[in-house]
Amino acid sequence: MKQIVITGTSRGMGYEMVKLFAEKGHKVLALSRNDKPVSELSLDNVTTFSCDVSKAEDLEKVSAFIDAKWIKVDILINNAGALINKPFEEITAEEFQKIYSTNVFGVIGLTQKLLPFMNKNSHVVNISTMGGVQGSVKFPGLSAYSSSKAAIITLTELLAEEYKENGPSFNVLALGAVQTEMLEEAFPGLEVPLSAKEMANYIADFSLTGHKYYNGKLLQVSNSTP
Repeated sequence: MKQIVITGTSRGMGYEMVKLFAEKGHKVLALSRNDKPVSELSLDNVTTFSCDVSKAEDLEKVSAFIDAKWIKVDILINNAGALINKPFEEITAEEFQKIYSTNVFGVIGLTQKLLPFMNKNSHVVNISTMGGVQGSVKFPGLSAYSSSKAAIITLTELLAEEYKENGPSFNVLALGAVQTEMLEEAFPGLEVPLSAKEMANYIADFSLTGHKYYNGKLLQVSNSTP
């Protein structure tokens, strides 16, 4: 049984991962600003409370819970993401900062809080996007989102190097198009063959075993463009 922390669990892949891990008997701490969808599942091995990863006081709540209830974290999946689809010239500095607060600084803050509870066998999985991969196809309107997700790719590589002696392992998945609410925000009306549940299955399996084979690696998980 693993003890797993997942962010962005109110919908899409995060929500599906909570159910998948719970069904397999793992303990899950499901974090999202809106904790109602997960709390309504009423699963005994799942804990959820409202958490905005961009707020220091909310991260303190997570650290306090782990310290009091779990002592250790086996897997952290940084899945939470914020997106704005807007022409670059129209995006305000505040809007750019909001995206980076969740997609970059939220990942940094939560990872820092949980590192004391992780060991050599722990695994941090960061969720990025194909739009953040150097040389991949880029799309107008996604300058804030894709550039923030690019930062996470480099951050993952750096942390894997910094913690390679004593762990945890760090890997990043750059996802292609998955049928989620966020895809609809980025590409209104687009329909793709891969469901949130299917991608959740892949991420869940990778989080459990991927650190045996990879560390500091970017894996491109995409069968379509976008």
